[in-house]
Amino acid sequence: MMKFLQLDVQWESQVINLWNRELSSDFPMRDTLFKQNSIQDPSVLSSGSYLAVNEQDQVIGFIISKYVQEKTEALANREIGWIQALLVDSHFRKNGIGSALLERAEKALEKQGCKTIFLGRDLAHYFPGIPLQFEGTKEWFEKRGYQASGIESDLIRIFAPDEKFVFQKPKDIEVALIENKDELVSFLHRCFPGRWEYEAKQYFENGGTGREFVVFRKNNKIIGFCRINDPESPIIGPNVYWAPLFNERVGGVGPLGIDKEERKNGYGLEIVKAGISFLRERQINTIIIDWTGLLDFYKKIDFKVWKQYQQYSKQI
Repeated sequence: MMKFLQLDVQWESQVINLWNRELSSDFPMRDTLFKQNSIQDPSVLSSGSYLAVNEQDQVIGFIISKYVQEKTEALANREIGWIQALLVDSHFRKNGIGSALLERAEKALEKQGCKTIFLGRDLAHYFPGIPLQFEGTKEWFEKRGYQASGIESDLIRIFAPDEKFVFQKPKDIEVALIENKDELVSFLHRCFPGRWEYEAKQYFENGGTGREFVVFRKNNKIIGFCRINDPESPIIGPNVYWAPLFNERVGGVGPLGIDKEERKNGYGLEIVKAGISFLRERQINTIIIDWTGLLDFYKKIDFKVWKQYQQYSKQI
């Protein structure tokens, strides 16, 4: 007799093992990443996150759903829910397990008042959609009412160890790693309220010192920012989720944003270059930019498509 149980930390290692049996060649899961994104993230909806367990007490499938539960101004939309991950052991597919898991998650999200469910794109997400190579998965969700929209990409650039990368800061701009948390948060609140502001606050609450945020200042005022990640970062950022695929240190750039009053001055590309130059100083040769549609923009500095994802959502 198979049973459905709510996601619980005691099954964590079995869930990670299942993930790696099925997905590790493209998306290797680390214990620390799973703990960060699927156990400790405050948006995990326990009433909509389930395991399928067989008679031998083996996890053969799971679903994790999310919904904003914190009362925070930065995340005000209470009508959106997410399916972070749904996976069934390939030996047990076509038995209705995935459908039963999805139905449970959708009901729980609907009960919270959600009107739209996205696949991926959640806070502390793994994917911004369904990885493009998973054709069968895309068809499966389409049959269950999910509609495709745009395509998002992860980009990569691998530098030779001795390769020079020149960043020449724009005139009148001061470039620095932020030390003043309040200054950064108030800039984000003013220019980019929402997810980026929320994530910056989370970063500082988790012991961030500012070494992950490059800022541009003009006349002593922040006009732009870029986040960078490396193996020493206190939070595993999405651009370095799949770093175990490489035998070397991996860094990531993004997100980045420029005050709308200062756009059209070329600062966007320059702040990315500043981020890259800080990572290169840290002896990082492999640099990834995650979840973007700006392929032509990043092509200017030789980033190429690495992974792609199809966005999906469903109205309920």
